[in-house]
Amino acid sequence: MDLALDELSVAIGGNTLVRHLTLDVPAGSVVGLVGPNGSGKSTALRCVYRALRPSGGTVRVGGTDLASLGLRRSARTVAALTQESGTDLDFTVREIVALGRTPYLRGNEPLGAAEHALCEDAMGRMDVRHLADRGVLTLSGGERQRVLVARALVQSPEVLVLDEPTNHLDIRHQVELLSLLRESGLTVLVVLHDLNLAAAVCDRIGVLSAGRLVASGTPAEVLTVALVREVFGVDAHVVTHPLTGDPQLLYALTPRHVTKGHPA
Repeated sequence: MDLALDELSVAIGGNTLVRHLTLDVPAGSVVGLVGPNGSGKSTALRCVYRALRPSGGTVRVGGTDLASLGLRRSARTVAALTQESGTDLDFTVREIVALGRTPYLRGNEPLGAAEHALCEDAMGRMDVRHLADRGVLTLSGGERQRVLVARALVQSPEVLVLDEPTNHLDIRHQVELLSLLRESGLTVLVVLHDLNLAAAVCDRIGVLSAGRLVASGTPAEVLTVALVREVFGVDAHVVTHPLTGDPQLLYALTPRHVTKGHPA
């Protein structure tokens, strides 16, 4: 199912955070949003998972205005991993993951065998099955992040929205998560700060600056020396990954000052 943001605008407290954002996410593709802090990335995502009502424009899934769907239908269609995802209650990992089936249940209806199998599969895919009986508050930040991704997978969505999903993850689990996104067959819209990870996982990238879309295209089309300097204010050299052919950025750091052979 495709996702489309059509002339999306968000104004809060007299400040316009997103301005006329138009972005298409074709069915089954992974599209990334990148940009400096405060550029409107997370705000745009909040409109997709209905935490915010846009001031103008629409969000469409499969051609249907998302705002016209009931909340249960919307929750079955779009799953989200947000920066604010979490819990203050010490549920077990198994219980947290099972919450992903809530849109499909009525009242206190218990999970059936098929639901339990979905939960087991999602925990296995995210390498948290061994934590199933642990309280979620006893987990590390990275372990908790993987649990929340498993919960989103159990929701069986057609569209998956993720805001900085690699936060707290070690390199192994970053690679595994991004590989899962590429192979999931879901329509994925993901915010990433790491431009090299975005280049590796995304079919297309949209670049936001001050709430506006300033570039959109394949990673090779978008991640240029000129754009990185203009939008992010840093100098970088673009090289080609020897195995994947993806563009990768090498950043020019300020040289360390050396005095009499010793680092400053």
